[in-house]
Amino acid sequence: MYFVYILKNKIGKHYIGSTENLQNRLKHHNGGANKSTRLYRPWKIVYSEEHPDKKSAWSRERQIKSYKGGEAFKKLLKIGDVA
Repeated sequence: MYFVYILKNKIGKHYIGSTENLQNRLKHHNGGANKSTRLYRPWKIVYSEEHPDKKSAWSRERQIKSYKGGEAFKKLLKIGDVA
């Protein structure tokens, strides 16, 4: 099982990614191991969804990144707030 996730930090910055182990990946981001998220720690998961394989998770990650900041992205964040 793979996951697509959206992280958010305390200043409102978002990061979108995919992984096989969601909790380990969050620790990776908050531990400073990822260069692109290191300066914006700490992060929390605000949205995630499961996918059966790496290819479908990667495709979904690309789709979400393509509408980051738009209405579709905002809807995902609202779903995350409810979940």
